[in-house]
Amino acid sequence: MATIVPSASTGSSLEVRRITMANFNKVILLGNLTRDVEMRYTQGGTAIGKLGMAVNRRYTQNGETKESTCFVDLTAWGRQAEILSQYTSKGAQLFVEGRLEYSTWEAKEGGKRSKLEVVVENFQLMGGRSGGREAQDNPGASAGGRGTGPVDANEGGASADFDSIPF
Repeated sequence: MATIVPSASTGSSLEVRRITMANFNKVILLGNLTRDVEMRYTQGGTAIGKLGMAVNRRYTQNGETKESTCFVDLTAWGRQAEILSQYTSKGAQLFVEGRLEYSTWEAKEGGKRSKLEVVVENFQLMGGRSGGREAQDNPGASAGGRGTGPVDANEGGASADFDSIPF
């Protein structure tokens, strides 16, 4: 974008100045996972988690309440991908902050393909203390790595190890 302004040096002539526009790429979503996290690893060992989210919207049109669903693909990297894989599963509610990323590639059949997805920058496990793989594997655990209620640290002769909680 350009704008024409009076010249600072002469005051009588005009000059053209370029104005740079600010950019902001931030996405905030609250929804439910449509599938379990699909884990992959780069050759360097970095974890990549691919997951899908459904975000519902309720609205009223002509006095009738309607609902629409938007399906969003998400990608998480590194430790965030590992935590999401460990503590979430299909149906889990998740709050995500991230950025939009546009990818293009050549399809196997030929032709160009493209996709818009959200790269996870921050997330919050939601929906209380159920769901997630940890909870399924161990009924005393929850999506946040804590028990389903108050636990006596001396119960069963074991002490609580809060250092093992990843967040």
